[in-house]
Amino acid sequence: MAATGPTTAGGPPTDPDGDRVEVIDRLVEALVPDDATGPQRRLYRSLLGTVADLAADRTEVIDLKVADSALAEMADAFSVFRPFRRERKVTIFGSARTEPDHPAYRRTRDLAASLAGAGWMVVTGAGPGIMAAGMEGAGRDRSIGVNIRLPFEQGANAFIAQDPKLVEMRYFFTRKLMLIKESDGYVVMPGGFGTLDEGFELLTLLQTGKAEPAPVVMLDVPGGTYWSAWNEFLRTAVEPRGLVSPDDRSLFLVTDDVGTATQEILGFYRNYQSCRWVGDLLVMRVLVAPDRTQLTRLNAEFSDIVAGGAMRLSKPLPPERSDDDHLELDRLVFRFDKVHYGRLRQLIDALNSLSD
Repeated sequence: MAATGPTTAGGPPTDPDGDRVEVIDRLVEALVPDDATGPQRRLYRSLLGTVADLAADRTEVIDLKVADSALAEMADAFSVFRPFRRERKVTIFGSARTEPDHPAYRRTRDLAASLAGAGWMVVTGAGPGIMAAGMEGAGRDRSIGVNIRLPFEQGANAFIAQDPKLVEMRYFFTRKLMLIKESDGYVVMPGGFGTLDEGFELLTLLQTGKAEPAPVVMLDVPGGTYWSAWNEFLRTAVEPRGLVSPDDRSLFLVTDDVGTATQEILGFYRNYQSCRWVGDLLVMRVLVAPDRTQLTRLNAEFSDIVAGGAMRLSKPLPPERSDDDHLELDRLVFRFDKVHYGRLRQLIDALNSLSD
């Protein structure tokens, strides 16, 4: 029989893939704590396998530098956010160029103070302008900063500088990941290219289901036209071309009122709490489940986004019980079509209205 792999001198055939798996398994045993869960161990093994793939491909130094820096930055950020995972957080985006005497600065400071007073933490990019306003309003204890290192901008603002809740990043993509991944609500103030990029990327993630449903407020100054003009552009130039649907504008609210903005953020969770996928089922957790009449009405109104069957009430599903995932909450379960996320937001609004 022909050998199935290269041979060592005087020895049997070797299996490079088997050797690789064995080495990775030894590394997992040596590096991963004994109390790691099964999913953690599988993911650590996958990460080490990716490193092995990079080595096998003789990845160039410049690419290795990017991968190494990005992973290190995410590890630092995970460590900063970990103690606050169970606290509601709002990320505020806006221009670093906004001066403290500008109405947008005062608007941001007031909104941050309002949300911090309701028990939320405020996350910003930690720089000057709108970012400083958010942290001034929230106070140092309720602020988390994710700063970007740039050669031409100031460092972290005085409200978060030297704080253990500040993480410094080199790459915009890792920074945006953390600004979006960790928060339960978002506010976008008038700003330049960077702010518009952050706002559009956030809406793209929500529109495509790559981010969990969350409230988004486009907050303007009193009587301002920045966001109303932007919204009009979407309505008259983007929507008619079929590039977004009318329902997609349910994903955000345009207002110039701090009270309205606060209620949009807080009210999103007055009944709806969270969701997760279990197989092909979308599980929506709520404080108050719809009664039979309300459930019938919801099924009639939102049948267009149910891909077979109907919405039904449920106890926690087995994977949720295994993860001890919010077992105290009621659940609405259905096969969502994974396309119409604007309509899904409208369903969340309807569930929230049950508590009115």
